[in-house]
Amino acid sequence: MVKSVILAAGKGTRMKSETPKVLHQIYSKTLLGYVIDAVNNTGLADENYVIVGHQAEKVEEYINTHYNNAKTVLQSPQLGTGHAVSMVCPYLENYDGEVIILCGDTPLITSDTLKTFIEAHRKMSSDITVMSAIFDNPTNYGRIIRNNDGSLNSIVEEKDATIEQKDVKEINAGIYCLNWAKIKNAFTHLKTNNAQGEYYLTDIIEWGNKNGLNVNAHILERNEEIYGINSKLNLAEATKLMTARTLEKYMTDGVTIVDPNSVWIDPQTEIGKDTIIYPSTYIEGKNIIGNNCKIGPFAHLRGDVILDDFVKIGNYVEVKKAHIKSHTNACHLTYIGDSEVGQNVNIGAGTITANYNPLNKEKSKTIIKDNVKIGSNSVLVAPVTIEEGANVGALSVITKNVSKWSLAITRAPQKILEGWVSKKLGK
Repeated sequence: MVKSVILAAGKGTRMKSETPKVLHQIYSKTLLGYVIDAVNNTGLADENYVIVGHQAEKVEEYINTHYNNAKTVLQSPQLGTGHAVSMVCPYLENYDGEVIILCGDTPLITSDTLKTFIEAHRKMSSDITVMSAIFDNPTNYGRIIRNNDGSLNSIVEEKDATIEQKDVKEINAGIYCLNWAKIKNAFTHLKTNNAQGEYYLTDIIEWGNKNGLNVNAHILERNEEIYGINSKLNLAEATKLMTARTLEKYMTDGVTIVDPNSVWIDPQTEIGKDTIIYPSTYIEGKNIIGNNCKIGPFAHLRGDVILDDFVKIGNYVEVKKAHIKSHTNACHLTYIGDSEVGQNVNIGAGTITANYNPLNKEKSKTIIKDNVKIGSNSVLVAPVTIEEGANVGALSVITKNVSKWSLAITRAPQKILEGWVSKKLGK
């Protein structure tokens, strides 16, 4: 098994935010969460060490709440990337396996890429492997300098590079795989003889070569995966990149997305074949959408939603924490939250499941059984159950359970005041 070290101690000044950079979100998951999940989903990693510094307590709380195979390690003061990795040395004193090192602000990295990277490291019998990428414009990146046999000679930062080295288009992607037992001593030999006075992780390359180790670089296939987040502009761009990648996968798997430019779908959502997603639809969180569903336009799924096959969620319909069974329609201007909805149900325009009690701040459940018809502009005040086949008349406020095959109606009787308008107008 492999262990990971994830660098997440930076302040992220350019984010201009009180939130630690790595806890900013794309859809419903943090940047750090994407990185940890990518490592875990390789199936090769059993333990993650997250290096924290700025607002360490917030990052630690997030880790402790969401992951049972990750722990935080404090870096204080913060003296560079090499110093950050050295913080785990006491925890890995007797470890004789592989360690991958990543940055906590690269949410686009995938488990497939990491798995391929680790496998390449093993295939080359490498002691140190650096992930690299080919950029047409490599400005501001450290250059990968290879030996004649293809092994890695050094990583040269642009400010230190010669004119010839600046022409190199292969750059350091910032992800490493190390045979820890052979490399750990490097972290006691790092120097701060640079303009920043910091311990650079890249210096382990020189150390490895001086000590006769096998040092290599492995080229990344999709450069976007190492896109780092340093500002809100970067965050927006990463969201676009992730969305485009996610929609491409859905469409390849048989989902129809009418306008990919206006649809936003969380990659944690599962969607079945022949489902159609109409324009201006936003789907966030973990959801399961069946086959042959129709979603949108202008629909919003907020997470923990299960839609069975042949469900229609129409325009301006919002759904959260609900299971809706097959052949059920909610076509217009409706909110369904904390609900179970059966088969062959029709929910009229303007229906609301009132699930939140503002006095005790508790949410209750609405249960709608099979073959129910809900009239337009109705409010179902939870907790409430509408039994099989019942109808709810339009404009009703339902506060009590409704029995099978009955009609529930709370509408006030209609009154017509003859000549009222004429009298008001003096006619």
